[in-house]
Amino acid sequence: MKARVIVMLKDGVLDPQGDAIRHALGAMGFDGVEGVRQGKVIELDLADGTGEEEVRAMCERLLANTVIESYRIEAG
Repeated sequence: MKARVIVMLKDGVLDPQGDAIRHALGAMGFDGVEGVRQGKVIELDLADGTGEEEVRAMCERLLANTVIESYRIEAG
């Protein structure tokens, strides 16, 4: 089984990397970008029988800093 975890900063948390990307895009002539939020995607190859509950535990304990980040799990 495969799972994809998408981790993003929570709303209200400053995103300096997103701001740097937005500024760089503007400098390259892409003036229509008003905001950028940068995150990460983690793809997991899981053994049969590994459920979403276990993936959620992985996120809570290691993959996401739940104080400032939110995450979602996509199975597939």
